[in-house]
Amino acid sequence: MNPGSTSLRLVAGIMASFAAISVAVALLLPLGESVNTTTVAIALMLIVVLIARFFEGVSGVIASFIAAISLNYFFLPPYRTLVISDPENWVALVVFLAIAATVGHLSATSNKRRAQAEQFYKELEDAFETASEAEALRRSEKLKTALLDAVTHDFRTPLTSVKASVTALIDDNQLPKTERTLDQHSRGELLQVINEESDRLNTFVDSMVELARFQSGDNRLERATVAPEKVVLKAARRARSLRPSHTLRSDIEADLPAVSADSRALVEAVYNLIENAAKYSPSGTTIQIAAARHNGSVRFSVEDEGVGIPASEREAVFERFYRGEDDGRGGLGMGLAIVRGIIEAHGGKIWVEAGKKGARFVFDLPANEDGR
Repeated sequence: MNPGSTSLRLVAGIMASFAAISVAVALLLPLGESVNTTTVAIALMLIVVLIARFFEGVSGVIASFIAAISLNYFFLPPYRTLVISDPENWVALVVFLAIAATVGHLSATSNKRRAQAEQFYKELEDAFETASEAEALRRSEKLKTALLDAVTHDFRTPLTSVKASVTALIDDNQLPKTERTLDQHSRGELLQVINEESDRLNTFVDSMVELARFQSGDNRLERATVAPEKVVLKAARRARSLRPSHTLRSDIEADLPAVSADSRALVEAVYNLIENAAKYSPSGTTIQIAAARHNGSVRFSVEDEGVGIPASEREAVFERFYRGEDDGRGGLGMGLAIVRGIIEAHGGKIWVEAGKKGARFVFDLPANEDGR
């Protein structure tokens, strides 16, 4: 605050002190002996506090002197003089002045400390905001690094295979027919590699697009009345053709209510859970798929016979690009994130728990009791 502003505030405080105390005296004087000196002192003390509160600085101290003079002149005998005849009144006046001045000073100091505290809070808030931005930037960089690592590993592998196969075909094709080393069978195998790795790349891209779509809230679900047993059947049939190394068993409760869902998305979610179970459990083991009623919902579950998931990682497995420290199986780490996006988009909830032998992924979807 500049000196000119401080001076104006001091003058305003003095004028307000005179005005407020004058009004108080004018109101109290007509009451005469019906109001005692203690009441007057308290009323004047209140004015001192208010002046100090709103005008700060030395205004409260000045107001205390004006109040003390008014108390002496108008309310202590002999009246209308600044002379005090009774020694007890001298003591009372000195005590009043000391208390009023102290209260005024403390009130002004309190205001300054409050202003300082508000400034400190603002600085602290700015510091937290800066720290939050720094943390958000750190997480963003970590996410970019994870994505780059995933893309580097999982895109480079199929691209390397495609490049090697195409190069072999081109080099062999440039040779005279009599010198070519690739027979029809070898050419077919190389073309098969190109086809499979291209599909793999396409799956990666689709997964990334699907994840971004669900996590951005752009769900666009084509909901319809869907029978849970049909969802399980379609997902299991699709998984069996791609994962013949495991036995799939289903346990579907009879007369299940339908669910309102996008059939394609829901089949994709169950299929991803089956794929995940096959990926993390030994060949020849069983994957159990179940569906049953549960508290107004239909509860789906996929359970494997692998090593399970530690409790400390059961929430993290649904995060984007998450792969356990001992996970050497590759993959972008997006499958379970996509599954959670699909389930939550349907108003459901998904989690993982310990199964009888391995991990058990469970999700609930609201039942559509009117659907059947």
